[in-house]
Amino acid sequence: MITVENVIKRYGTQAALADVSFTAQAGRVTGFLGPNGAGKSTAMRIICGLAKPDSGRALIGGVPLTQVHNPAQKVGALLDASAQHDGRTGYESLLLSAIAMDVPRKRVDETLELVGLTPKETKRRVGAYSLGMRQRLGIANALLGGPSILILDEPVNGLDPSGIRWMRDLLRGFAADGGTVLLSSHLLLEIEAVADDIVVIGNGRIVAQGDKHSLLKGAQTHARATDMLALDAAVRAAGFTAEPGKAGELTTNASAEQVGRAALEHGIILTALSEGSAGALEDLFFGLTQDSSREGTPNPAGSHAGGTGAGTWPQSSTISSATGEGASK
Repeated sequence: MITVENVIKRYGTQAALADVSFTAQAGRVTGFLGPNGAGKSTAMRIICGLAKPDSGRALIGGVPLTQVHNPAQKVGALLDASAQHDGRTGYESLLLSAIAMDVPRKRVDETLELVGLTPKETKRRVGAYSLGMRQRLGIANALLGGPSILILDEPVNGLDPSGIRWMRDLLRGFAADGGTVLLSSHLLLEIEAVADDIVVIGNGRIVAQGDKHSLLKGAQTHARATDMLALDAAVRAAGFTAEPGKAGELTTNASAEQVGRAALEHGIILTALSEGSAGALEDLFFGLTQDSSREGTPNPAGSHAGGTGAGTWPQSSTISSATGEGASK
């Protein structure tokens, strides 16, 4: 378990962290989100004992990591995949880490196999590695000591789609075995897919935290029906908002149960009904961090946000959607 309590960190007159408190529980994946410059990296460095807070504390299992004997066997961290010696081979890099961690040499081969680096690849110098291969080597180094806690900053950066799926399965399996995962990433859909809990930071302050489903539940309900115009009218008649959402569904502030009851009352056949959706975390993130975003992100809800006027529904009940995700090594 990771516990951060009332941490303040300043660089000169700039407050990188202002009274930050959160926890990452054992057996769960905690997604740590925030815009560039929000304080994520500073917080993770303090947890890892690489920076000292001006006040407050970060604890690993109830004690600072700096007080843990052989900390690499307690916490595995990947904070910068590029921070590796380019002149060493992948195998040499991990072997030196094994010696420093005092773990058996056989763990090197086991861990390299676990992260999918082939014997041929491990004989190559790290300077010739792609970003994706560096990420896999960094994950291997984090797992080498058999830690119970993983702290990872952008671990899927540079991985192709199969690599991203592999990483997701790895983290879920690690948490299922009782491990603690603190995961920072700008890929919000991936965090939404893998995380159990969410911590959002903006301008050095925690702006939201909690169970993912609790944070997203009720923020939006999405529904489809054989007669979308009738569903729109029924939801409005019940006193709720109704707007055309992504892929032609109805989006409303009513709960799924309330939508179901409205449809039943008017004899409407629902074909899909859900609270939250892929992308709900993205909406939450931008809504919470818009003031601290460096890029001045527009309202992700679009021109319908907060509106109550009737939208235009597709005349056909056929709904189509497409998703795409790619990364190159």
